[in-house]
Amino acid sequence: MVGGVRVTQVTAGHPGLTAAEVAQRVADGQVNDLPDRSGRSVADIIRANVFTRINAILGVLFAIVASTGSLINGLFGLLIIANSGIGIIQEVRAKRTLDKLAIVGQTTPMVRRDGQVGALPPNEIVLDDIIEIGAGDQVVVDGELVEAMALDVDESLLTGEADPVDKVPGDQILSGSFVVAGSGAYRATKVGAEAYAAQLASEASKFTLVSSELRSGIDQILKVITWLLIPAGILTIVNQVFISDNGIRAALLGMVAALVPMVPEGLVLMTSIAFAVGVVRLGQRRCLVNELPAIEGLARVNVVCADKTGTLTENGMRLSEVRPVAGQTPADLGPVLASLAAHDPRPNASMQALSEAFPEPPSWSLVSVEPFTSAKKWSGMSFRDAGGEDMGNWLVGAPDVLLDQESPTAHLANELGSTGLRILLLAQTDVPVDTPPAPGTDTPGSVTPVALVVLEQRVRSDARETLDYFAGQHVDVKVISGDNARSVGAVAASLGLGSPDTSVDARSLPTDQDELAEIVERGVTFGRVRPDQKRSMVKALQSSGDTVAMTGDGVNDVLALKDADIGVAMGSGSSAARSVAQIVLLDNRFATLPYVVGEGRRVIGNIERVSNLFLTKTVYAVLLALFVGIGGLVDHLFGAGSLSYPFQPIHVTISAWFTIGIPAFVLSLAPNNERARPGFVRRVLSQAVPNGIIVGLAAFVTYVIVNPGGAGVEIGSKDSVDLSPLQTQAATATLMTLIAVALYVLAVVARPYNWWKAILIGVSVGAYVVIFWWPWTQDLFKLDTSNTQMMSVAAVSAAVGIAAVELVSRMVPRIVAARD
Repeated sequence: MVGGVRVTQVTAGHPGLTAAEVAQRVADGQVNDLPDRSGRSVADIIRANVFTRINAILGVLFAIVASTGSLINGLFGLLIIANSGIGIIQEVRAKRTLDKLAIVGQTTPMVRRDGQVGALPPNEIVLDDIIEIGAGDQVVVDGELVEAMALDVDESLLTGEADPVDKVPGDQILSGSFVVAGSGAYRATKVGAEAYAAQLASEASKFTLVSSELRSGIDQILKVITWLLIPAGILTIVNQVFISDNGIRAALLGMVAALVPMVPEGLVLMTSIAFAVGVVRLGQRRCLVNELPAIEGLARVNVVCADKTGTLTENGMRLSEVRPVAGQTPADLGPVLASLAAHDPRPNASMQALSEAFPEPPSWSLVSVEPFTSAKKWSGMSFRDAGGEDMGNWLVGAPDVLLDQESPTAHLANELGSTGLRILLLAQTDVPVDTPPAPGTDTPGSVTPVALVVLEQRVRSDARETLDYFAGQHVDVKVISGDNARSVGAVAASLGLGSPDTSVDARSLPTDQDELAEIVERGVTFGRVRPDQKRSMVKALQSSGDTVAMTGDGVNDVLALKDADIGVAMGSGSSAARSVAQIVLLDNRFATLPYVVGEGRRVIGNIERVSNLFLTKTVYAVLLALFVGIGGLVDHLFGAGSLSYPFQPIHVTISAWFTIGIPAFVLSLAPNNERARPGFVRRVLSQAVPNGIIVGLAAFVTYVIVNPGGAGVEIGSKDSVDLSPLQTQAATATLMTLIAVALYVLAVVARPYNWWKAILIGVSVGAYVVIFWWPWTQDLFKLDTSNTQMMSVAAVSAAVGIAAVELVSRMVPRIVAARD
């Protein structure tokens, strides 16, 4: 044991660096130390969620209320905590999950130092370290091979090429790749940020938020409201202080009572809650959402760029057929293939496919074996049965190595291979397989072809259903892979997508962006695609007006994942891919995406519904404040009396309880399968503005008719401002009109009805009946319905307002549809 690490002695080869050499490199900064790339820091997440426009508006209004000492009227300030808390909790949770998934950082490579081998954390590797690798090991830094024994390296995470690459001493080996077969050792030539995988990931290390039409639309609306608050606030406070002769404390509370309903604070909260619930639901399906609006973004996508390996196919092969070429039947060859697979101590994907196809091997014993190497491209076994009878000497390998290329069997193998299938030759020899080949040959004895073993990549069982779903939703799927173009086309064609003949070899793609866009729009499957081409293809699609989602699992996908509108990474892929993607499929199932789309549609459709409610409130609040302010000025100038703001903050609070707050919460979480459409702001405002005008006018007309005149304001206890009896009756009548028409807006928004929506509306109406006519709630909420004349005026105004809302609900959709 050295330093708590178990070590072994190096018996041959390069002994590695000495302790002094390691210390010198550490002092020179030549260490494989990389910064954390799992997204934003916790401080950045908190800052981004706290310092928002909505929090700024509410914060200023809360400060005004706090200055009056009436903290009970500042309970809306809790929304600042709620709005920020949901976003912070979700993003921090996603970050921690990503940190736990950083399996590359948990790799402990075996490093030679001072003639001994020991496991070290990757961040302690220095330049020129000698690192040993074997089957299954991941390469953690770039290097040059100094030893190699039948070494095959999978570079699919870097290049997208699924086939292993033969490596010999002197070859370069890149970080992010891993060993499929064999063993070796390499010298670290690039560490830290200079390594290939790190350089590829560095361009994607800057955090960017997913584009959200809901978020940007709400932000646009808030910008307008921010500017409306200034004149409305000035007009309200002038009216309260100088015209209605109220004190500064009452005037400030009246101003806040007028301004708070103008801010659609609940809309931001409901949007966050709807997203958060969607995230929880998707989490139950092993889908990690890094950013709340990402599920909205995927619902708007119209092109999905999917990698083949690991997305449409599993990381394995499947036996397609056994085609005899020497007279036998597939059934005759079953025991041979089953024995070859069963006796392989380290079966590759091909042998695993044979094992699954022929799971019951005969009771043959292994006489001799020749393991597979990437150099000779074949393996062999000689068998004997339980009675000692010779069962043959069998070879399995590449047809182009074992066959005469002019033979009919070789031509057949080439023909089958051109369709994208993997072809192996099963052959017999007349000598044991471990017999040394004769000079000038690569195989033992005389080789006799027996059968062609046709393998295909294992297509995910749910891939076809997923592709059919996207086709039904008019979402184009394009398969982009580093594999052979015909192979990619063949796999996609088996799923009903494109054909091998139309598959595009990316090596022939033009560099001109316009030409590339035309080809990518027209094409379906693409092979031999480089990482930089994936990025260019995403940009080409976006330049054509497409909203693009990119799925991937490797470092080669990172740049494309980042540039796509929505990046979707596989949980088993590289940490770089996971850290830049907005969505991580922890179960590595492409079939999870339809559920993400469904959640996005639910969020978009429901938020559009509840936005109508919140923005209707904003419009009527602004209009009512302006009408009262202007009306008060006119009355004051012409000596016609006084017109102060009718409501106290408590009235504003209860008016939103059952017209917006509780119904909006229920509606935001309801099922909704409506297709996502652009134009969120325009559609919402086309309904909310006329509805808000109707509610505001109905309430103002009622208040003008029933207004008794005079300030009628008395300062009560420390935390209240009381109205005179007549002013309370007038406020009650005005509030009843406002609530009645607003309830009908809710009824319109809730269409089409079902049983639970009918109950929701019924409960809302019943709740206000109780609030307005139960003496205890009348006293608690400062209401008085005893003035029959005022209540009659309110009823008539409400009826007119309801009729106007119904008329608008029928006309506006037709006008909007005609424009679209």
